[in-house]
Amino acid sequence: MTDTATTNDANSQSGPGKTVLITGGAGFLGINQIRHLLSRGYRVVSYDVADFDYPEADREDVRIVRGDIRNKRLLSEAMEGVDFVIHTAAALPLYSPQDIYTTDVEGTRNVLQAALDNNVERVVHVSSTAVYGIPNHHPLHEDDKLEGVGPYGQAKIQAEMICLEYRARGLIVPIIRPKSFVGPERLGVFALLYDWAYTGHNFPMIGSGNNRYQLLDVEDLCDAITSCLVLPEEDVNDTFNIGAEEFTTMKEDYQVVLDAAGHGKKVVGFPALPAILGLRVLDRLGVSPLYKWVYETASKDSFVSIEKAKRKLGFAPKFSNKEALLRNYRWYLENLSRFENASGVSHRVPWKQGAIGLLKKVF
Repeated sequence: MTDTATTNDANSQSGPGKTVLITGGAGFLGINQIRHLLSRGYRVVSYDVADFDYPEADREDVRIVRGDIRNKRLLSEAMEGVDFVIHTAAALPLYSPQDIYTTDVEGTRNVLQAALDNNVERVVHVSSTAVYGIPNHHPLHEDDKLEGVGPYGQAKIQAEMICLEYRARGLIVPIIRPKSFVGPERLGVFALLYDWAYTGHNFPMIGSGNNRYQLLDVEDLCDAITSCLVLPEEDVNDTFNIGAEEFTTMKEDYQVVLDAAGHGKKVVGFPALPAILGLRVLDRLGVSPLYKWVYETASKDSFVSIEKAKRKLGFAPKFSNKEALLRNYRWYLENLSRFENASGVSHRVPWKQGAIGLLKKVF
């Protein structure tokens, strides 16, 4: 895809406040972060290889640059005059290992170097709790062992190491490790739950569903990221877990979506080992909608300590797991016509259901 730059008729310098460049600005987190910042008086630059197909494209305080973070020249040009960078761009686990490495690792180095060259004040790096792999204890703390599963988890660890390198060179680089987050514009793997609820089916779950699996609302994540732009350097130049404060079991939390759909359907558990073995086979055949880290951890507890973020960032999540899932499901229903026949590998479109979709016939 050819990189091009597109700027609105009235450039972003006419808007109030400081300027923030968001890599991955056309993505699920990107657009939510852009809206969050605009509501607080910032000017924004969206830098993304994908089209920016949102109403905000017409605003005077929004500048759109279409480009890949692997394009060093265009990336550096886009950062001219920028005060802060929020780095959300990443190749997700369904991409090829090559794309994951060149985007998530080499691309992160490009972002940090361009920021350093352009005297950007801070770069907030959005990592993932995938860096913890499949842990043997909970809650997880920021200083726990890092052991990524698959190319994505490994790349996220490598990207964090690059962030630490640039921190040592004097750049302020807060690292955010969010749990799986949901909210407006989020589809991806969660579209499976919303589709099965909407069409009146029971929903299959790996294991009993009695494990505690922490999620996160994207609005709470945006609050944490924005705090890293405004709080003192000594507080934010660190690494933070971000997740919901209130969550129950995975079965209980997901059941609220089925209840909201009104068909009287239930979450139905499957023995974890046979389900995981079956998904491993489907994964090798290329017909599973779930990648390894999801199906290997779905039946296990998965939650992090957010005490550090509460103490140093003043993080105070507003949404529980249940509230976040319901907010996302309501958005799904309101926008269903936009993506009924769409599928892909990003969070903004439903992931293909593959062989799992056949189970709907018996659910």
